[in-house]
Amino acid sequence: QVQLVESGGELVEAGGSLRLSCAASGGTFSSYAMGWFRQTPGKEREFVAAISRSGGATYYADSGKGRFTISRDNAKNTVYLQMNSPKPEDTAVYYCAATARRQYFSSTYISQPLEYDYWGQGTQVTVSS
Repeated sequence: QVQLVESGGELVEAGGSLRLSCAASGGTFSSYAMGWFRQTPGKEREFVAAISRSGGATYYADSGKGRFTISRDNAKNTVYLQMNSPKPEDTAVYYCAATARRQYFSSTYISQPLEYDYWGQGTQVTVSS
C-alpha cells in the first residue's frame, strides 16, 4: 500500500512560479510511474503530466507543455511538478498518483486516471490574474 502526500499548493500570481511536491511512503517508489492530475468543481479529473519509474521518460498534456516540468527523486521518494508562468485557468486541486500496472511507459495509458492505483489527497493551487 502506497501513501501519497502532496504539498506546495498556494495562491500565486499569474506569470509567477511554484513547485508541487508529492512524498510517497509504504512502497518501493522506483517501482511506480507517477502522474499529476488536476480537478475543478464539476469537472472530471484532468491529466497534467507523468514520469516513468526511472525518470527517463515524461509525458505532458498540451495545457502544460513548455510551462510545467515533472521530475522525481527516487532517493527521496518524491515527485515534483514545477509550474512556471501559471495562468488563472490552471487553478485547481492537484493530485499525484502512482501506478505499477505496466512494465512500459506509454502515453496511451499513462494519461488515464483509471490506470492509477494510488492517489494523494490533493493540494489547492489558485492562480490570480
